Amino acid sequence: MLKYQGKGVYGAVAVGKISVFKRQDVQVRREKTEDTASELKRLENAKAAAIEQLQEIYEKALREVGEANAAIFEIHMMMVEDEDYNDAITEMITTQNVNAEYAVAITGDNFAEMFSAMDDAYMQARSADVKDISNRIISCLTNCGSAETQSDEPVIICADDLAPSETVTLDKDKVLAFVTAHGSSNSHTAILARNMNIPAIIGVGETFLSEISDGDTAVVNGFTGEFIVHPDEQTINNAEKKREEEQEKKALLQKLKGKENITLDGRKINIYANIGSVDNIGAVLLNDAGGIGLFRSEFLYLENTDYPSEDEQFRIYKRVLESMAGKKVIIRTLDIGADKQCDYFHMPKEENPALGIRAIRLCLNRPEVFRTQLRALFRASVFGNLGIMFPMIANVWELKEILALCNEVKAELRKDGIEYAEDTELGIMIETPAAALISDRLAPMVDFFSVGTNDLTQYTLACDRQNPAIDRFCDVHHEAILRLIEMAAENAHKHGKWIGICGELAADTSLTETFLRMGIDELSVSPAFVLKVRNAVRNIDLRCVFQQLPDQV
Repeated sequence: MLKYQGKGVYGAVAVGKISVFKRQDVQVRREKTEDTASELKRLENAKAAAIEQLQEIYEKALREVGEANAAIFEIHMMMVEDEDYNDAITEMITTQNVNAEYAVAITGDNFAEMFSAMDDAYMQARSADVKDISNRIISCLTNCGSAETQSDEPVIICADDLAPSETVTLDKDKVLAFVTAHGSSNSHTAILARNMNIPAIIGVGETFLSEISDGDTAVVNGFTGEFIVHPDEQTINNAEKKREEEQEKKALLQKLKGKENITLDGRKINIYANIGSVDNIGAVLLNDAGGIGLFRSEFLYLENTDYPSEDEQFRIYKRVLESMAGKKVIIRTLDIGADKQCDYFHMPKEENPALGIRAIRLCLNRPEVFRTQLRALFRASVFGNLGIMFPMIANVWELKEILALCNEVKAELRKDGIEYAEDTELGIMIETPAAALISDRLAPMVDFFSVGTNDLTQYTLACDRQNPAIDRFCDVHHEAILRLIEMAAENAHKHGKWIGICGELAADTSLTETFLRMGIDELSVSPAFVLKVRNAVRNIDLRCVFQQLPDQV
């Protein structure tokens, strides 16, 4: 047996044959050309084909993993049209009289190296995106197909790493698991694997690909991160038993539909769902979520080539509220910036966009954009049970400005004779350490808090969660993060307000009891995790002595 240890990014077990992921080797050579106009035309056709492919991948991702996770392919489409990137390619073709493939390859390498050399981890991560889109354009220029596997039956895909587009384009029905030599547990590919419910292990090391072959039998344990090649009969039997147990657990979870989210000692908690599109409402209802704890409104902007109008937004918000038939729907206001960019916003380049103009900062700097969204939201409020949530709060003065603008918008609507719900709840996200530390001052001003653990982790630990090099430093169970959440919960309840968690930690059932003992009132998770969290809640007895986590004080 060959044993490899990596990091499991989706807890499940797979047993099957290996298929080594093979990319078609495209040899790009420098060729002299006098007909630069023809090369530029070839380039434009290839870019158009690349965008068409990315649109198809985006739509597939939308169906399989939801709007939030599909957004990376919208970013790739925008990068194909990036002005600096395209100017560099065009200049190389016209001034050096070279073929389009060579110009794309060299420009892609230059831009990737430029991003890799930057101090900011977010910008370093763009290096892989540039390589991905450059390879796609080159493939379109050379009429080469995409990477492929060599099997007609379900297999364990083994690769050095997988680009997000490669992960999504694989036939899900033919993939038992992913195993990669490299990668980060917070990379787009790892997140996609989790949302596709596919067992996955990353970071098993450089050597494993040279030691395995197509058709080898292997076991993938996404719980422990263990990858075993040529397993003996006992190992296979143990894995099969574990897999059957997990399938039985999933079947049992289905029996929880219609049940209450109530602990053994009688405490009730709300379990809601996070979504990024009206297309995800079916998954919310299918998984029996009590409401929507996070609707990511920024995707209305990312999907458009210009600012969505008030009426366009109103129709979407109205549809979501009506579809949820009176259940709570919390819509987060525009969260553009950092890794979510819109060309038509014409945002200046920043040294560190994660700490720059994003989310509420952008909205307060562009009140005309913010006002349009608020008008649409308040107009829609009469069609359901709406809560409006503001992201990236760090100051009391920011919240004062927001509330003043809300009052102005409501006054305008009254003047125009447009109805809105007076009891619309207003809340903020606790995703900066500053917001948690001054939560005693913020709580009296709002109706609720919702903790965004993804950014709270990043900002508290000074760790870019997309950077694989600092994975071991990005401890999502870190005592400091838990203390900040507990502080926010205490201050919310002190002022009679409720508090939820809508980040990825809300679905971490090893922390469910911890959160309930802190007083968390609501957990909002991806639709697929609703029943799992319900099961955890229903098996907790808060009267019992609490066994603290090892990394807690």
